[in-house]
Amino acid sequence: MNTSKRTHFPFHSLGLFLFLITCFCFLKAQAQGSKRYTLASPDRQLLLHIEQKVNGEIIYGYSAHSKQLIKDSRLGFKAEEVGNIPSLNWKITSSSRKTVDSAWRPVWGKREIVRDHFNELILEVSGTAPYKSQLSIEFRAYNEGVAFRYRFPKESKSEHRVVSELTEFNFTGDFTAWYYNFEKHNIGPELLSIAEGERMPVMTIKAGSNSYMAVHEACLTEGEPMKLQSKKGEFKFSVASKPKLLYPGYQSAWRVIFSGTTPGQLVDSHLLELLNPAPTMDFSWVKPGIALWDWRIDGAEWDGFHYEMNYPSWVKMIDFAAEQGFPHLVLDANWYGPEFAKSSDPLKGDKAKDVQNIIQYGKERNVGVWLYLNDIGGKNFPIEQILKQYGEWGAAGVKYGFMTGKPEEKNARTRLLTELCAKNKLLIDFHDEPVHPYGQMRTWPNALTREYCKAQLDGHDIFYPKTFVTSAFVNMIAGPVDMNNGMFDLRQGKTTRKDNNMEVPSTVVSEAARTLITFSGATIIPDIPEYYQKYPELLAFLSAQKMPWKESKTLSGEIGEYIVTMRQATDNVYLIGAASNEKGRTLNIPLSFLPQGRFKAYIVQDGDDAHYLKNRETCKASEQEVTRKTLIDLKLAPGGGACIKLVRTK
Repeated sequence: MNTSKRTHFPFHSLGLFLFLITCFCFLKAQAQGSKRYTLASPDRQLLLHIEQKVNGEIIYGYSAHSKQLIKDSRLGFKAEEVGNIPSLNWKITSSSRKTVDSAWRPVWGKREIVRDHFNELILEVSGTAPYKSQLSIEFRAYNEGVAFRYRFPKESKSEHRVVSELTEFNFTGDFTAWYYNFEKHNIGPELLSIAEGERMPVMTIKAGSNSYMAVHEACLTEGEPMKLQSKKGEFKFSVASKPKLLYPGYQSAWRVIFSGTTPGQLVDSHLLELLNPAPTMDFSWVKPGIALWDWRIDGAEWDGFHYEMNYPSWVKMIDFAAEQGFPHLVLDANWYGPEFAKSSDPLKGDKAKDVQNIIQYGKERNVGVWLYLNDIGGKNFPIEQILKQYGEWGAAGVKYGFMTGKPEEKNARTRLLTELCAKNKLLIDFHDEPVHPYGQMRTWPNALTREYCKAQLDGHDIFYPKTFVTSAFVNMIAGPVDMNNGMFDLRQGKTTRKDNNMEVPSTVVSEAARTLITFSGATIIPDIPEYYQKYPELLAFLSAQKMPWKESKTLSGEIGEYIVTMRQATDNVYLIGAASNEKGRTLNIPLSFLPQGRFKAYIVQDGDDAHYLKNRETCKASEQEVTRKTLIDLKLAPGGGACIKLVRTK
């Protein structure tokens, strides 16, 4: 009979046990002279392992929830004169650590208070003769992910022309990934071993049933936006973009690895924004919210009124926006002449007087007016004068389209335009393959959104329900996205619009839900007032989206399958939006996020025979009393959705 005793570790202690063992091994190695370091997240669920090898290379590994996900990945640069930085002639000379636990209160965002809690490790690396130089590598570990960046101190003695950045993400398994794909359907699901050539971030990764990652960058102050590269058959990705020069005072963007046990945790994070500096200007004037849009109304008809991009139509749009509490109207291209004509003057356009009049009319009704500006007009006429004049007219913002140039040029111009708009108290929305978001909305809260996606009205040929529920877990991780959801005219066949008059493959309920799910400081909806008034319950859902949000949470979802999002409005109304891919499904929505008390739930679902291709404009509404213990059952049609508004009754 075996009478030996066994020690059992409780399941919840396993992560702490492995963490202590790892720390013991690393401390022992350091005592023997090896340059090894660990950095843990505040909750100790995420671990970075950093080591300088005998040949001088510095590598890192990454673990989440006791599972190693990245191994032996290089850090640094390759320079023309000195080769790899760091290498054999580079040594870690010192290290420092600190912990920060504070709060960021954004002007607007996914929530009104964001905890800024991280542990930091800074390694100082010095090169020896004949190329004396210094390099700092900063590492941060948050509960939501980890990040690192390179800095060349101002005291550094040398400049180096860069051949390549050496940063790698060497994954430990053949995980499944999705990638941003410009104005096309996102790439994925794709095994890492299948990827070949360039891939664009955000890169979202499923490493297990409860293990998700995303790779992106934050605080891109200069240079080329990040690109990734891989060889077929490998699980390793390297950074394919690079700076031109490493100089005293140079600071790279943060390389960021998000972590979550669900994909929704990646979407809900403000990690990129936390890695950007606080604003230095007053942005109390910034007003996020829903915006009507005149581009898609052009040619629409209702009861004898013919909508065009002109003053009478703008007045109707302003009146409707004021009635619903929508803060903005966006005037699109050609108000100052053909947008691609070099002679079209954004200062003296043919509708300039009408524009000034509608801006004034909007002010009287508390509705701000945005003005479109094409890159051609922005470059052929003095941009400082243009934006100054728009500010003096009283415009609310600028929609900037079709920016041209190399990626690093576009990044520099995006930053310039954002700052100039801020100085003139103008909001800004970048369209047509813009530079990807990288958390700039913290420093520049006037940067409300950008078309970092394929806007669905331009992409009816490639934008399907699966496109939306993939983009929600890829593009939206980077920041606010202008996707032009909220199309309520879903008639079969061609509509009366002059531009993009093809039907959208969606349901009217899903369209309303998508306006909530899509995170954006300017939710730009594309239809005429009468189509929104046709569905009063869904219009009430739109009108209840009063920003800035007090709280946001992805309640459930799976990449490419479905998503359920909750947002709490400024008046403490809770809103839920659900959207599905091409498959219909039934969902059980827990309301445990609610505070104590009783609420009235106003629910709008797809009609019984709704379908994103065959029967788009059907819905049904119901009401029920609920508490935080209630489960709401929802039935989503193929390509459909559901909308819930929760109002406290006692």
